[in-house]
Amino acid sequence: MRFHDIGARARLGDEGEPGFEIFVGGGVGRTPMVGHCIKPFLPRAELLNYFEAILRVYNRYGRRDNKYKARIKILVKDLSVEGFAREVDAEWRHTQGAGSLIPESTFETMEAFFAPPAYGGARATDLAFVAPRAENRPFARWVERNVAPHRHPGHGIVTLSLKKTGVPPGDATADQMDLVAELAERFSGGEIRVSHEQNLILPSVALRDLYALWERARRNGLATPNIGLLTDVVCCPGGDFCALANAKSLPVAAAIQARFDDLDYLFDLGPLELNISGCVNACGHHHIGHIGILGVDKNSEEWYQVTLGGSEGERTRLGRVIGPSFAASDIPEVIERILQAYVRERLAEECFIDTLERIGLEPFKLTVYGERHEAAH
Repeated sequence: MRFHDIGARARLGDEGEPGFEIFVGGGVGRTPMVGHCIKPFLPRAELLNYFEAILRVYNRYGRRDNKYKARIKILVKDLSVEGFAREVDAEWRHTQGAGSLIPESTFETMEAFFAPPAYGGARATDLAFVAPRAENRPFARWVERNVAPHRHPGHGIVTLSLKKTGVPPGDATADQMDLVAELAERFSGGEIRVSHEQNLILPSVALRDLYALWERARRNGLATPNIGLLTDVVCCPGGDFCALANAKSLPVAAAIQARFDDLDYLFDLGPLELNISGCVNACGHHHIGHIGILGVDKNSEEWYQVTLGGSEGERTRLGRVIGPSFAASDIPEVIERILQAYVRERLAEECFIDTLERIGLEPFKLTVYGERHEAAH
């Protein structure tokens, strides 16, 4: 949301009315920036009017003379956040309450179309869920990592992992997709969602059905219990498939997954996001990974730059480069050293990003570069 030209986060106003918090000026790529809030609360009926006001301001003042600067994020920086917000509000006043105002009937139509399924009488204490979770450790691990809480009692949100070791991140076969469609029809009201982490989500599954779903998914390579862990890698196609890429991404992801294919170790490390991009266009969103890897070209050779500390959500921030780049063959060892520093420095139950924020980059740089880093200081 805060890494897009325009971002909107749904929220309720002071009186409980639905609306959006509006952000502008985010982006990754060559000049990564975090978006800024210019409207803490916008009534939902005004959403299109406000977006049009943002675009009119950009069309009037944006840099059309330079393709590298023809982005809202550059204009926000030039005008300042406050200045951009003033211009947008001035434009919005011309259409506020009219123009492209979204009628309430449109929202009612959308709400009816996306009506929730009939949940029935599912219970969290159903023996079909409680017993196998207590008796079957692989199933319990999968529930821990791949099933998120649902607001309706007795249900869960299931993420089918497309990050099995040995398979390119995000890839699925035709047979697997047929199976996912079947699982969605049987267990999730026919609904499937795709996450930006390159996995598939069944948004509403009764807890009593989880074991049967897990068995089917496991037999077909869709139940790796690694959601949110190191091997849940977000990765662009890189030089193997993309003409824009400076370096390959998929072999680097494969080497990392193979090196750290130990579930006990992954669970001990805890939540850790790893993102890989094959060029500065940042399709793998390496800027926002806890660990980011960027493929760069140096004298027609592929090298990889490492960043640490990226994050999204409430703690949005860009990762910072830790030092000189590495050859592809060195990357698994570099990741190993970063993890060694984390394990050595973390407090009890402290996740990677919290440890990094507490101690800073220096202990990680020292562990990765050793004497080279000391000599530079």
